[in-house]
Amino acid sequence: MEVNRLCTICARGGSKGVKNKNIRELLGKPLIAYSLQQAIESGLFRTIAVSSDSDEILDIAGRWGAQHLIKRPDELATDQAAKIPAIRHCVREVERITGDTFTTLVDLDATSPLRFAEDIIGAVNLLETRGVSNVITGMNSRRSPYFNLVEADANGFVRLAKKLETPVVRRQDGPKCYDMNASVYVWRRDCMFESDSVFNADTLLYEMPEDRSIDIDSELDFQFVEFLMKTRGKE
Repeated sequence: MEVNRLCTICARGGSKGVKNKNIRELLGKPLIAYSLQQAIESGLFRTIAVSSDSDEILDIAGRWGAQHLIKRPDELATDQAAKIPAIRHCVREVERITGDTFTTLVDLDATSPLRFAEDIIGAVNLLETRGVSNVITGMNSRRSPYFNLVEADANGFVRLAKKLETPVVRRQDGPKCYDMNASVYVWRRDCMFESDSVFNADTLLYEMPEDRSIDIDSELDFQFVEFLMKTRGKE
């Protein structure tokens, strides 16, 4: 079967943590432009689509290279709405418009501008060479649920989040753990429409370095990303 890849970028309006963050200017470009440019630079995609409830976001996305601008229904754009249904809606709409059926679906988070095109390529290659259902991205975790990550009960008493039969005395001795960075999600099309979870029996993780793994969810995140980008430009 011929590989036919679709890249989606889902960017709703009305962010509360950082106002208008998906189109807020970061070093002279709207935030969403970075993900669009990385998708184009990867050379992987026949089609790149942006899904949003905001006409302003869609207009800006079109100016920065999105080929299809998909208006998201209001019920898929609330604070409580899950992301997978929004991606499915976008995929179905693009397939209806183009008449294509895609084999590999890639979703890029608009709030992860530090990724490189090579991260997208690496995650897609991992899915297509291993033949798994889906791939997520993450970085090496600073905390381990087996050593120094705790959870609290209703009374506030804390305990290790996970226990092993033989307790570990160093974080490095526990099972390898990762922080999901919400940067790149890759699915086989059939898996995307069969499972409502990003965790399947054969889900793989593509590891990214910490300095490319920040997801902007607060003003502090935005300032930190801006600092790293300025530093990167001086290298």
